[in-house]
Amino acid sequence: MNEWQQALTEILSQYSDSFSSKTYGDENNDIDVLMDVFSISPELKRENRQYWGRELGMCWQLIITALFRVNCQDFAHGYRDNNDELCDLMCGLDAIDTKYRIGSGDSGTLKKFKQYGKALTAEGFRPVLLIVRDDNLPAALTACITGGWTVYTAQQTFDYICTKTGIDLQSWLRMCATSHCITRGSE
Repeated sequence: MNEWQQALTEILSQYSDSFSSKTYGDENNDIDVLMDVFSISPELKRENRQYWGRELGMCWQLIITALFRVNCQDFAHGYRDNNDELCDLMCGLDAIDTKYRIGSGDSGTLKKFKQYGKALTAEGFRPVLLIVRDDNLPAALTACITGGWTVYTAQQTFDYICTKTGIDLQSWLRMCATSHCITRGSE
């Protein structure tokens, strides 16, 4: 197992441990690759949407950050403006923010997307959003695009990742889901 596979496997294992101890609107039955990795059914996810969205979002951020850190020579940590982190990581001039799904349409969230995108653009960066799912809130995506973000969802996200890192992350995650490449600490 090479360095990026080891780093990603460790992240998946940590989240697997957390998810296995957890027992717990829109009736979306779509399953994504992260749900497959952790064997999270749509029914289980609906029981506590906020929890799963937050945890899968953080897992996604850590996976993408680790993958880019190991595979991209022009990797840098997220861009900060005082106390605000405007994006999760940098790859050359791409200021990348990661989201599992954008489901919040409150005015504060939409304003932040617009402001952060414009601030990054003003600094000479290209704001890029890498979103796992394609069932995002249309108003939130419109706010991101208005703010200058280049938005990738679902397959587009994985294509961008492969172009930048040389890694077919989607295939690797699918392999993890079918071969159970993650280990749980309790087993």
